Amino acid sequence: MAKTDVKPRPVPKPTPTTQEFWDGAKKGKLMLQWDPIARKYQFWPRANSVRSGRRNLQWKATSGKGHLYSFTITHVPTPGFEANAPYVVGMIELDEGVRIISNMLNMTPDEVEIGMRVKVAWEKLNDDITYFAFEPDKRGKAKAKPKAKAKAKAKPRAKAKPKAKK
Repeated sequence: MAKTDVKPRPVPKPTPTTQEFWDGAKKGKLMLQWDPIARKYQFWPRANSVRSGRRNLQWKATSGKGHLYSFTITHVPTPGFEANAPYVVGMIELDEGVRIISNMLNMTPDEVEIGMRVKVAWEKLNDDITYFAFEPDKRGKAKAKPKAKAKAKAKPRAKAKPKAKK
């Protein structure tokens, strides 16, 4: 088998818009932007609110907890993740209502389950960047699976009366 070059993992570069997010990550806090008019969080960091278009966003620490909304198992890795394959990438719905796509840590592809409770985990990439990921929250309860609605019994339709001949 031919040797492949292992590429370094990409490292984000903070911008003025994202700096508070990365500063919070360094402290182990998952920070999200809060729109005080819409009263909603948003992710990924932007200069303007996606709901009101205003530049009045506030940074708030979140619980860092949620449930696994969806996932994929990656067998062909992105450059920099070759040693991790196969690995799980999940869409997390935070308890605050925001969905975040993230790597899943401390689990195998066989252990992943939609609805499972997860919590934020941190990977220190270098002295400046600590990157978020999620892992199973062993103390959290799984989100209840939606119950199937009982079908109402259909009333038998009345037979149409034959039209009278003229």
